[in-house]
Amino acid sequence: MDKYGIDSHKLIYHIPRVNDWLDGKTVYPVYMEISPSGACNHRCTFCGLDFMEYQGRYLDSDVLMERISEMGRLGLKSIMYAGEGEPFLHKRMIEIITHTKKSGIDAAMTTNAVLLNESRAEAVLGDMEWIKVSINAGRAETYSAVHRTRAADFDRVIKNMSAAATIRKENNYKCTLGMQMLLLPENSKEAVTLAGIARDIGMDYLVIKPYSQHLLSETSKYRDMKYSDHMHLAEELKEFNTDRFSVIFRARTMKKWDDGQRNYKRCQALPFWSYMDAGGGVWGCSVFLGDNRFYYGNIYESSFQDIWEGEKRRKSLKWVQEELDTTECRINCRMDEINRYLWELKNPPAHVNFI
Repeated sequence: MDKYGIDSHKLIYHIPRVNDWLDGKTVYPVYMEISPSGACNHRCTFCGLDFMEYQGRYLDSDVLMERISEMGRLGLKSIMYAGEGEPFLHKRMIEIITHTKKSGIDAAMTTNAVLLNESRAEAVLGDMEWIKVSINAGRAETYSAVHRTRAADFDRVIKNMSAAATIRKENNYKCTLGMQMLLLPENSKEAVTLAGIARDIGMDYLVIKPYSQHLLSETSKYRDMKYSDHMHLAEELKEFNTDRFSVIFRARTMKKWDDGQRNYKRCQALPFWSYMDAGGGVWGCSVFLGDNRFYYGNIYESSFQDIWEGEKRRKSLKWVQEELDTTECRINCRMDEINRYLWELKNPPAHVNFI
């Protein structure tokens, strides 16, 4: 039921760019994650970017939109607005999304949706490919404990997303609306409850995904979480699947978390994506924010082209290829599936002609 390829990857649909990379050419990223806001209105118990300290900093809208126009011309295909904080805390978020679409770049967002009221939904749904809501419980009390916020936020999010589904239908927008639960000891018994809620208010899917320990995160509460005892949920959750709604139980990713194994020895994925923090810094990997070995430059100081083709990035990629030990990387990092794919391309098994 994972028609969106959430538990896999989609680099296979960008073969010309992969071929250019295999030929040693400089390629621009297909996908970028941008953090418009360093601040957040929640303090989730599992937050991987808590070490960024939820700084009240926001990307300068005019500079950002100038860079977005440039990145569209250079071939960037998509931007997901997420990152260190809540995107809708940025006062010009709607304008930024509209500009992203006008620049020929697909826009998406991961949000807690507390601020996604009807007026914001009406303003952005026509310009977005998808919105994924982080909602990590099926009851208000559990939600409050996990998100470390008011219990009333749970009902507010449900109301907001129900309204968004209605607005989408009335306007025939194509924006996919989904929810995501990080499966934890506190909420594991509420996955079924949340699936029913998500289906009934008009969501397209609910993702159930595993925790992944960020290397720099201050929290380590769930470091030893194992998912072998939760696999039975996959069968229970299948009952909620319809022709319009699906539960995407990320069993493959859960097994990788439990096993802790990789098939690749080097990270090959960095040319195909990038991360921009709320201070305008461009990074090769969001797991290593603050590590200058992964720092490429800043959009307040340089054009994106100069950053991407600059000496800092060249040296970073060289170090990653020659010295980075991927056994020390985050398990199930954003580019894990892409790395598995690229490693096979560069290190094929025997008898590949027998297709």
